[in-house]
Amino acid sequence: MTQLVVAMIVVAIAGFALYRTIRIVPHAQAFIIERLGRYHRTLTPGLTIVVPFIDTVKGIIDLREQVVSFPPQPVITSDNLVVSIDTVIYFQVTDPKAATYEIANYLTGVEQLTGTTLRAVVGGLDLDRTMASREEINAELRAVLDDATGKWGIRVNRVELKSIDPPSSIQDSVERQMRADRDKRAAILSAEGQKQSAILTAEGEGQAAILKARGDAEAAVLRAQADADAQALRARSQADALATVFRAIHAGDPDQRALAYRYLQALPETAKGGDDTMRSVPSETEQDLGEPFTPPDEAPLKEAPPGETSLKETPPTQ
Repeated sequence: MTQLVVAMIVVAIAGFALYRTIRIVPHAQAFIIERLGRYHRTLTPGLTIVVPFIDTVKGIIDLREQVVSFPPQPVITSDNLVVSIDTVIYFQVTDPKAATYEIANYLTGVEQLTGTTLRAVVGGLDLDRTMASREEINAELRAVLDDATGKWGIRVNRVELKSIDPPSSIQDSVERQMRADRDKRAAILSAEGQKQSAILTAEGEGQAAILKARGDAEAAVLRAQADADAQALRARSQADALATVFRAIHAGDPDQRALAYRYLQALPETAKGGDDTMRSVPSETEQDLGEPFTPPDEAPLKEAPPGETSLKETPPTQ
């Protein structure tokens, strides 16, 4: 019985020693090992064997990038205005040994260093430049913090100003100024739009007037040409009609009185052409008109030669 108890105690001690001997380090972490109170080594991720009861784990360091948001810091600008600035720090531990032994609490150290650096940077700027120079402030803060935290085994990747809150009275003035600027830009854009619209409208109206005048001129030319062509056609038709009548009359070999009578009958038809051409009566016709004569309908004309049209068979010219 005694031997069984002793065996169980030995097994328990061996199991506990084995548990203290084998260490499994997770990924993106580092274990700081001390041997008899002094730094011995840094365990990297994976399975590692340590000496039980001699080697101890001093600290576990997270090697991933960390994001820390610090509470708003009151900062006085160069024009003696108190602004509240909220910052966010992105940093990463690059040396676990330095982060463990060079500073007691690197998170507290980064926070205090950020506030001090922020007051030094913003203190040399006025409110307007502070509000408009966030990128410059971020870059300067990152450079100063990265240089100061390098000995702690920490690399500062980014620094962002979440908000810059001036006093309430200043906020009202800033809002009024921003509103005035927006109204000014809106008025300028509206005026530019109206100007461009007026210019385009004037150009369109000018082009329309030019096109209308050109169309009217072309239409007037076409109308004049059409009138001239119509007058020429009417004159040609009248000439052809008179020629046809006189050929028919002369084919019947009439005397002078019958010729004068037919000529007078054709004059009203010729006058219907509507043009301003002056027509004269032949002298023979005037002499014959002074003598009495019998209308050609009562005195038969000479018979026309074969193949020609007599005077009575000639249709009246329209």
